[in-house]
Amino acid sequence: MTAVLMRQLSLFGVEASPPRPLDLEGLLLGPGQVTRIGGTARVSIVVDAVWRASVLLGECAIRGLAASCEPSTVETHIAFRTAYSNALSPLGARWLRGAMKAAPGGLALDGHRLKLWVVACGAPDGSRAFTLRLGTGVEGPAGAALASIGLPATLLGPRAGGPAYRIVGRRRLARLVELIGDPPPQAPNGGWPE
Repeated sequence: MTAVLMRQLSLFGVEASPPRPLDLEGLLLGPGQVTRIGGTARVSIVVDAVWRASVLLGECAIRGLAASCEPSTVETHIAFRTAYSNALSPLGARWLRGAMKAAPGGLALDGHRLKLWVVACGAPDGSRAFTLRLGTGVEGPAGAALASIGLPATLLGPRAGGPAYRIVGRRRLARLVELIGDPPPQAPNGGWPE
């Protein structure tokens, strides 16, 4: 008899709504950046593995966004960036204060945004924990957004490898998987929350 894993659909999970360009907000919770030119914007981030860049390229294609990757100035890292697009303009308006990235008030997460954050800079942290790296200055809004979808997390400072949020425990990890769905085929064994 074959065992079938059944998951309950989540109101905030990836199955709850179609992918949209504004889901790239998840990259901005990590070390991603947004820049504007005229009425357009683009999102960029440096990732530490080819699989991450490959998944991000696919996620952009699903959303109708052109994107590219190239070697980063950081050894063994990959620079990912979208093309400038009108569809990303609201992210630029929402996340930029002058030329500086700043987390907007009322930040909300759903499965798509959370999945992109996990793809870009999430990593297992022991057998019962998963860590999400943070961009500068997003700690408070990111923590509140995680808690609001049932993922209270521990803020890690620089001495503990942060800034990052650590999600700990079997139930919280199950909730994380419920929200972001199954691992992409490119993810290495052990590279996705379980």
